[in-house]
Amino acid sequence: MEDRINNIAGKKVAFLTLGCKVNSYETEAMQQLFVAAGAEVKAFTEKADIYVVNTCTVTNIADRKSRQMLHKAKHMNSEAVVVAVGCYAQASKEDLENDDTIDIVIGNNRKKDIITIVNEYYNDRTSISVVDIENEDEYEDLKIETVAEKTRAYIKIQDGCNQFCSYCIIPYARGRIRSRKAEEVVAEVERLVANGYKEVVLTGIHLSSYGLEKKSVLEQSNLKTKDGSNPLLDLIVALCKIDGLERIRFGSLEPRIITDEFVKTLSESPKVCPHFHLSLQSGAKDTLKRMNRKYTPDEYYEKCEIIRKYYDHPAITTDVIVGFPGETEEEFKETKTFLRKVSFAQMHVFKYSKRKGTTAEAMKDQVNDPVKAARSEELIALEEQMRNEYRDQLIGTEAIVLAEEEMEIDGITYMTGHTERYVRVAFLGDASLAGSLVNVRILKQLNKEMMLSEIID
Repeated sequence: MEDRINNIAGKKVAFLTLGCKVNSYETEAMQQLFVAAGAEVKAFTEKADIYVVNTCTVTNIADRKSRQMLHKAKHMNSEAVVVAVGCYAQASKEDLENDDTIDIVIGNNRKKDIITIVNEYYNDRTSISVVDIENEDEYEDLKIETVAEKTRAYIKIQDGCNQFCSYCIIPYARGRIRSRKAEEVVAEVERLVANGYKEVVLTGIHLSSYGLEKKSVLEQSNLKTKDGSNPLLDLIVALCKIDGLERIRFGSLEPRIITDEFVKTLSESPKVCPHFHLSLQSGAKDTLKRMNRKYTPDEYYEKCEIIRKYYDHPAITTDVIVGFPGETEEEFKETKTFLRKVSFAQMHVFKYSKRKGTTAEAMKDQVNDPVKAARSEELIALEEQMRNEYRDQLIGTEAIVLAEEEMEIDGITYMTGHTERYVRVAFLGDASLAGSLVNVRILKQLNKEMMLSEIID
């Protein structure tokens, strides 16, 4: 961009994020780059000069949604520059190159250069900037000062994945594991706390691999270094020392990272929330093996018991895929029985989606859509039952709520927020409480999504 006109200044730019919290973080970072370059940020539904769609490719539906939103942007302003960034852009470069709707395609290792790339497009119409990510070994230096959410900040600390689960395209879209330097994470969290944020959520593509990219294959497999230390745990301990930071949460964790030492250390800090999202995907041993997941149901259950050993009523949440190739009715029943055994606080259910280029794409005995839909409905019903049972256990207990926003429910205006166990509650209060921590007693379930509570001294 040296010696060239800043074509961004004065332009109106709109963003749309699809997919995970890592994408959300990256969108925030890119948005702040545009603001620093003099652009005015508009809502995606408004007319803009530049539209940036941070795409997702985790399922076929995500691919389709990404294409739809890119086309929608051009429809809103045919003269606008439409930019596709992220996972779908990385994995489906050839498809996007042939789409006249899209002006610029940026992969997952050049988002930090988006200002330069857009400027180059205005100067000489250079439109494709997807670089092979297969051998990328440097963490992309993106950072934020504030986030759109007023009370909770999601912090990206890791990228890439080396696990190669047989159903997953993400290692091809995100590349190998790469980690942000611990001192940079600490500095960013300190800045966010200075800006008034009390809670941070550590996110990554494979968060449990944080800090292990230069370690041996065995160390990466064990999710700890040969001396027994764990880089993620070390980072969390460092973050716990930041004055003014009240809460730390994590994105999805690999079950294998859960050990007595790991959970005991976390439990020694009141800043670490008793909320663990442990990815499961299936409760059937043979299905897990075909998925190339590196644990058995028994091993997973042991990890849940370790968490419950150190935390009272911890919120253990998970993801489950139904209809994976070869999943028999017996395997599905095995999964359902296992889910009931663990008794999750919340569960996300996904129907298997065939992804081009993955091992599972070529597997025999693909499950048909009606069977997948029926199994999904069964698990969604079970999820609701388990969620209600978990929340019933909390009635009469005390909790600390991070107050977030006002909401009218059945004609009454409540203040709402999440407890340390990430249970959403409502209590009588006004907007002046937003961003503060409030002690409450949980009274009852108010509706499907909310529990009623009362403020206590």
